[in-house]
Amino acid sequence: MQSRLYKQYIERVRPALQEKRKYTNVHQIPCLEKIVINMGVSASLEKGAIDDAVKDLTMITGRKPVIALSRKSIANFKLREGQPIACHVTLRRDVMYEFFDRLVAAALPRIRDFRGISPRAFDGRGNYSLGVADQTIFPEIELEKIKRQQGMDITFVTSAEKDDEAFDLLKAMGMPFAEKK
Repeated sequence: MQSRLYKQYIERVRPALQEKRKYTNVHQIPCLEKIVINMGVSASLEKGAIDDAVKDLTMITGRKPVIALSRKSIANFKLREGQPIACHVTLRRDVMYEFFDRLVAAALPRIRDFRGISPRAFDGRGNYSLGVADQTIFPEIELEKIKRQQGMDITFVTSAEKDDEAFDLLKAMGMPFAEKK
């Protein structure tokens, strides 16, 4: 079953972008390719920190995260080679649209004093990165079971070649951008 947001993209967003940007081919119209959620864990924390991050990320996304290991030892950071330092999940297709919908409709409005996300976090190639300071904004997380606050990075990878095309895509899909100053 297709998600509500994917149907909206096909029926409303894609024709609007094609009309606005004067695309001649349907394949020129930008679309979301994937969403990558990364949760870094400090190497100096206790051993259970990575397990808690994996559990939280599994609850948020519905997918089991991949644990990233450090590539080399760095003494100043108390980091050993092969030590787990982060976990990440890549979402595609229907799961990606479901997560995007939950993020925009339920999670972002739960941020205290939320006035929109920054429109300046594009990377120059049409991808947008968003930092979330606390995992408790997601309704799937039970506040009683949280041992520590954990932030995460969410990257929206689009097929757009320019930042303004990606901005138009994300704005049309419902991303609550703050007004440009």
